[in-house]
Amino acid sequence: MINQSQKLNPKLFDADCEQVPIRKGFGEGLLLAGERDENVVGLCADLTESTQMHLFANKFPERFVQVGVAEQNLVTVASGMAAMGKIPFTSSYAMFSPGRNWEQIRTTITYNDRPVKIVGSHAGISVGPDGGTHQAIEDIALMRVLPNMVVVAPCDSIEAKKATLALAQNGKPSYIRLAREKTPVLTTEESPFEIGKANILWSSTLVAVGPLQGSGPTATSRSVAIIACGSLVHNALLAAKKLEEEGIGAIVVNNHTIKPLDGAMVLEVAKKCGAVVTVEEHQIAGGMGSAVAEFLAQNYPVPIEFVGIEDRYGQSGSPTELVEYYGMGVGGIIKKVKKVLARK
Repeated sequence: MINQSQKLNPKLFDADCEQVPIRKGFGEGLLLAGERDENVVGLCADLTESTQMHLFANKFPERFVQVGVAEQNLVTVASGMAAMGKIPFTSSYAMFSPGRNWEQIRTTITYNDRPVKIVGSHAGISVGPDGGTHQAIEDIALMRVLPNMVVVAPCDSIEAKKATLALAQNGKPSYIRLAREKTPVLTTEESPFEIGKANILWSSTLVAVGPLQGSGPTATSRSVAIIACGSLVHNALLAAKKLEEEGIGAIVVNNHTIKPLDGAMVLEVAKKCGAVVTVEEHQIAGGMGSAVAEFLAQNYPVPIEFVGIEDRYGQSGSPTELVEYYGMGVGGIIKKVKKVLARK
């Protein structure tokens, strides 16, 4: 059932659940961050409205720099500003930043531990008709491997606003991953959010407390922890609801912070369920699921399956079609849950 302490949107399972682009929450958050702190500045690579940075640029034109189509300059200029005490947010499509300027991010930002905030919009295959060249499905891997870098993938527009405000104050190099399309609003203004602290959104009454003991059709042997991030958290919740109807218990974790990973939460749900499925709109290799698997391999090995892109590029199509085609829809998640349960 829904975790009431999370104060989620009561309509999240309804057909008329409000849908808002996650990137819109970033734009609203940046504007608010700029109002709170005059050191917040914005830089964009010729995609101001697409990334929703225009809200900040219109309000604070003296604190906004249009760099143009020059993503390497975008982050190096921001690094210099950060060295002088500013809090720069840089925005572009994720395929271009960090996709095109990774070396400059590494050398001028993370190597020097500069608190630049890199905003990668239009991430994942849900960019849709733009096709494989513009579908950034490797960006989490690129960013989480960098020392000092914080990596966040909000699940909805409200969480994106909260994440933007938090990153403006964390004093660290940070990457925030945003989707283009409208996605269901799962959380509310009252929902808790903290960088590095994952949230349990759903916890089935069928999940037994404690690690798997022995064998046989126990409650725990029919339970799974679904750890998701970004826009696919909604699909994870829909899958958990259907699994409950089939007598399979699930805990759904919104793992919005990929780095630093909330190891305590991952350990807790792995011990309760004895199996894990990770869900992300990203390559399976090097993504959020890899981070979870690395942690569990060292601390509490359990059977694990991954929902994501399986070593392929994207292609043109509608966002819904592509999510289904690549096995990241509700049915795809349920399939992986049953596969991992068969291994317990």
